[in-house]
Amino acid sequence: MSPATSPATHLIPASAARPGDDPIFALNAEATRRAQGGEDVLNATLGALIEDDGQLAVMASVFEAMGRIPPRLAASYAPISGPTKYLNAILDDLYAGSPLRDSAVAVGTPGGTGALYSAIVNFLEPGQKLLTTSFYWSPYAILADHARRDVATFRMFAGDGSFDLDSLQSELAALMRAQGRALVVLNTPCHNPTGFSLDEDEWSALVAILLEAEKAGPVTLLLDLAYEKFARPDSPAWRPHVERLVNGGVPVLVAWTASKAFTQYGGRIGALVAAHGDAKERERYKNALGYSCRGTWSNCNHLGMQAVGTLLTDGALRQKSLAEREALRDLLDRRVVAFNREAARAGLAYPRYEGGFFVCVFCRDSAEVVRATQARGVFVVPLPGAVRVALCSTPEAQVPRLVDALAAAGAAG
Repeated sequence: MSPATSPATHLIPASAARPGDDPIFALNAEATRRAQGGEDVLNATLGALIEDDGQLAVMASVFEAMGRIPPRLAASYAPISGPTKYLNAILDDLYAGSPLRDSAVAVGTPGGTGALYSAIVNFLEPGQKLLTTSFYWSPYAILADHARRDVATFRMFAGDGSFDLDSLQSELAALMRAQGRALVVLNTPCHNPTGFSLDEDEWSALVAILLEAEKAGPVTLLLDLAYEKFARPDSPAWRPHVERLVNGGVPVLVAWTASKAFTQYGGRIGALVAAHGDAKERERYKNALGYSCRGTWSNCNHLGMQAVGTLLTDGALRQKSLAEREALRDLLDRRVVAFNREAARAGLAYPRYEGGFFVCVFCRDSAEVVRATQARGVFVVPLPGAVRVALCSTPEAQVPRLVDALAAAGAAG
């Protein structure tokens, strides 16, 4: 082929028109640029916990644990599926005291994102769709697309603001008829982007729906627990419901991450945990997930996994990390309380919000709301029919300003 007739790009067609920077990171970059230029900016875009003084919140216990790891161990290759101490510590963190502790296997992943990707490629065929809520973390679609899969959704909220179980049941049945299997992805508690958490009745109904759908073919639940450690102490317990699913033949996957739980967003430390009642099936899971590790990232951050394993098992360090996280959760909870108070005053429409990094505010024209709030120096993220607000990065004293900007932009119900 002569230069005159060579293709415009050597990329394959599926890759040739992909977007560049992630939209959320692009908004964060613009907010940062304006702040560095001297503007009074309130940046409620990025999902990282920020102290009220504007500094990234970090846990000293994490760095103390890292300091205990011998340099040559930290610098060496990690086992493909992750160090045994680390994986056992995560299984204990999730399921200590539960029968599922001995009915689950785990592999290390680069953060929760790696866990999500591994689940998608191992529990769905190419061309099939995962099923999740109509409001969801946008990288779900990127992960699915990159893996040659897709995303289907069900309506998240019924008219009364509860979890729309009827829509879930209907869309799940349709998906089973179309592709013969389903991977249902739920981010609860403290859903990103809405802040919503399933209550006890919603959990019970969800279990019944999944068990019924399993009669038509393989159904797997993937729980994205990115924000679980920041749920309210009285948040409904999800483990008993997971036990019912596993006992009923529905495997449950958990995307576990240290990004939020240990304020290690850049550490890329995570795991995919798979629970099933049959030992032979668990062995198949372990082999398949380990194969995916080797075929993608090969192995993960050895220093980070060793440190987190130490934090979860060393008595004194564990207690120190728990106390540090509790202080950070209190910091966030004060913002949640302030938001609920101010949002009610301003007449904003938003889901049930009890805790977590984010909340969404419903609106008719999210692009216009984002434009109008940016004119006031307030940055939020547009969604279809709503805007996402990162309370994790909003100082408590700035919550009234945030709410007033949203109300003035037309987000009031």
